[in-house]
Amino acid sequence: MMKKNLILTAVFTILFLSAIAQQYNAKFKIVGYYPIRATLTADLNAVPFDKLTHVNLYFLNPDTLGNFNTYLSGLIPFIKAAHAKNVKVLASIAGGGKHPYYGKLLMDDKRPKFISDLTDIALKLGLDGIDVDIENRDIDGNYEKFATELSAAMKAHNLLTTAAIAIFYKDQLTEAALAQYDFVNLMSYDHTSPGSPDRTGQHSPYDKAVSDLDYFYTIKHIPKEKIVLGVGFYGYGFGPDLITPGMSMTYGQLITQNPGAELLDQWNLPGSKIIYYNGIPTIKQKTQLAKKEAAGIMIWQLLGDALGDKSLLNAVFEEANKKD
Repeated sequence: MMKKNLILTAVFTILFLSAIAQQYNAKFKIVGYYPIRATLTADLNAVPFDKLTHVNLYFLNPDTLGNFNTYLSGLIPFIKAAHAKNVKVLASIAGGGKHPYYGKLLMDDKRPKFISDLTDIALKLGLDGIDVDIENRDIDGNYEKFATELSAAMKAHNLLTTAAIAIFYKDQLTEAALAQYDFVNLMSYDHTSPGSPDRTGQHSPYDKAVSDLDYFYTIKHIPKEKIVLGVGFYGYGFGPDLITPGMSMTYGQLITQNPGAELLDQWNLPGSKIIYYNGIPTIKQKTQLAKKEAAGIMIWQLLGDALGDKSLLNAVFEEANKKD
């Protein structure tokens, strides 16, 4: 009888732990990018850790020879403050723009040391993993090997490997490479930019979020539970004619200067310019989409937000925790 009770207890324990694990894995992710240098002077009590599950510190990059800066120990207080609120912290490498030296670092002769250095930094600082934001022309024939080997190195220490991806360089991202990541942050924004004054309009519309998500889980076969939908806390302005260069502004700057703009997705500015962005209603709509078709929301970037009841992060958090 005692043996039977022990078996039943063991079974119930396994089922209970399994349920807890499933609940944790199913938790809606709210991932916020945060400037790595800003952590050094941040008021840690003002960082909204209570509304986040992950913070990606951008960007942790070496110099052209592959050597990392020495100020990294200054990140530790920020990381510890995040951990105190059960928020995971990753360091994000590369970033938008060109990084020609990455082509060399990802080659067979340099890649092992680069991965070893990233692993050592993660362990030394107490990071929870590495986020790979290698984009555009920096994605080459060694990217898949790098993703595979970095993921193995991180898994050996129970750390995460994630990536920022976008539809613009979809053909450069192999399914094998994408499968290495614990989850990916889908950058569904910048469908136009200040550098394209001939393509004025919304750079991050809702319909593009729908189609971007559909492509990556239909064509690239990334499970929905491993895709996090990215939203931008900034806008691009254009006008008054097609040859006028565009401009950019954070959501927080726009709202501070233009009360009421938080309820819209575009706003008229002096000089006959129009700025396009995502206001609170669209951010809520995208959060609802992510609850159904993805695993969370990613934010580029946290310091672009407004405060108080006009905060987009608050809108994401409230919508994410709303009972359907």
